[in-house]
Amino acid sequence: MLRLFCALALLLVCLAARAQLTIEIVGGAGTAVPIAIVPFQGESNFPLGVSGIVAADLARSGMFRMINADSVVPRPVRAEDVHFDVWRGRNADAVVVGSMQPLADGRVEVRFALVDVVKQQLLTAMTYAVTPAQFRATAHKIADVIYEKITGDRGVFSTRIAYITKAGTRYQLLVADADGADPQVIVTSNEPLLSPRWSPDGTRIAYVSFEQKKPVVYVQNLGTGVRQAVASFRGSNSSPAWSPDGRRLAVTLTKDGGSQLYVMNADGSDLRRVATSGAIDTEAHFTADGGSLLFTSDRGGSPQIYRLNLGSGTVERLTFDGSYNVSPRPLPDGKGFVFVRRDGGRFQIAIQDFATRQMQILTSGPVDESPSVAPNGKLILYASDAGGRGILAAVSSDGRVKQRLVSVGSDVREPAWGPYAR
Repeated sequence: MLRLFCALALLLVCLAARAQLTIEIVGGAGTAVPIAIVPFQGESNFPLGVSGIVAADLARSGMFRMINADSVVPRPVRAEDVHFDVWRGRNADAVVVGSMQPLADGRVEVRFALVDVVKQQLLTAMTYAVTPAQFRATAHKIADVIYEKITGDRGVFSTRIAYITKAGTRYQLLVADADGADPQVIVTSNEPLLSPRWSPDGTRIAYVSFEQKKPVVYVQNLGTGVRQAVASFRGSNSSPAWSPDGRRLAVTLTKDGGSQLYVMNADGSDLRRVATSGAIDTEAHFTADGGSLLFTSDRGGSPQIYRLNLGSGTVERLTFDGSYNVSPRPLPDGKGFVFVRRDGGRFQIAIQDFATRQMQILTSGPVDESPSVAPNGKLILYASDAGGRGILAAVSSDGRVKQRLVSVGSDVREPAWGPYAR
């Protein structure tokens, strides 16, 4: 039995490694900030350093351009070691320096400082005492601090993403760091898995599984692995979405005939229908304030996006440009939403402002779907296609920064960007 358990554990590790995402930058911001990340003093004494992960995070954001720091001698370690004329000569606007030193209790002291070369001032300096197992998480935290200090927006490098892979007849739901590293298998099934959705506190994921030969909505605790079927009614149970407080789920059910919207408690109790129509209503998502649902419906003759006020029950149509607009995802700031638009047979990711109704197409297709918005609202993760194989991609909310996330040996679909860690 022990040998069987070890073999199974090794298999899961290997499968997760195969599913790790590799991120490629295919388009960056037009005004990327030139920044130098100096290798931290002492990090060569550890199997995993920190400065390289920080640099990779910032480069992947598309907002920063890396300035080579390898030939600078002596390498600065503290903010006061930074000679501004040296870095101005290298056209760097900012410099990051730091060190990694072992502590007596087995932990490691990680220090870093961010220096503004243009203004010739220290922007921030922090110290962490962490275990070697926390190096990667610490690097992401440092990248988040740097990103926020320079751009003014909160970073998302410390967040996680979920996605579905398909290899042959095997489906897996995985959770990984935002950079695709350290993928962990959450669910494995020989039947389709769909629609993973993070709870607002990041401790649970709702998803749809066909393991009972029909779509059933489950909620799974990521810490304990315990899961519960919260919607297993007659017919189809699909499209789970969390309320901002994590107490409720919106789901699409056909138990009463037709595809209709319902809201229930996160444990499946207190189910109630929130809209009545003879059309197909589906893909509901709570708005940032929790007071409304955005959803897809063909009640106007073609699939379009609507907003349902949960207090008054009033329904408002939001999209009018084109005959096919689906899969709305509200922006975290409450100012608009992302969706999928079909134009001449091409499925593209678009964004629309609530107040002005102005719409902008962010991607070129031809098969872009399942958008998921980063918690800072600056990037949209979505499913796409490359050479007949499913991949993930990301685009900034202004359309300038573009990424591709590829997994070797499997199709990747149904992405979900997790919340900020609490």
